[in-house]
Amino acid sequence: MSIEPKTDFAMDEAEADQSDRQRPSSTAQVARELESRQANTRGPADNAAPLFPETETTNFRSRWTDVQTAFVDEPRRAVEQADGLVAEVVKRLATSFADERAKLEGQWGRGDDVSTEDLRLALQRYRAFFDRLLSV
Repeated sequence: MSIEPKTDFAMDEAEADQSDRQRPSSTAQVARELESRQANTRGPADNAAPLFPETETTNFRSRWTDVQTAFVDEPRRAVEQADGLVAEVVKRLATSFADERAKLEGQWGRGDDVSTEDLRLALQRYRAFFDRLLSV
């Protein structure tokens, strides 16, 4: 009886069993693992100035996970939902920047001094957003 050498392509039963245990069991699990990996690889610019309050960010991420999970059963509807969610996030972001700008312009219009700290924070938010746009 000859024993064939193990090749890179061959897996014994123990390796195959281990591989099956590590494989995600659902699309939702895949989405959670992807989000976790993305959260762990964010750079310093992402941490400098958040674009949304934490609760709003969590809500958007949760909704995105739902969209990804729905893709398996209803791909077309999931893409439509993804489009709607991205449009909502972009609109919310544009509104946020417009509100901040209007607040600063209102202060300037009344002759109020705007603190350097307030301006620094506004510029940080713009920089964080700008960096994110260019890194996509």
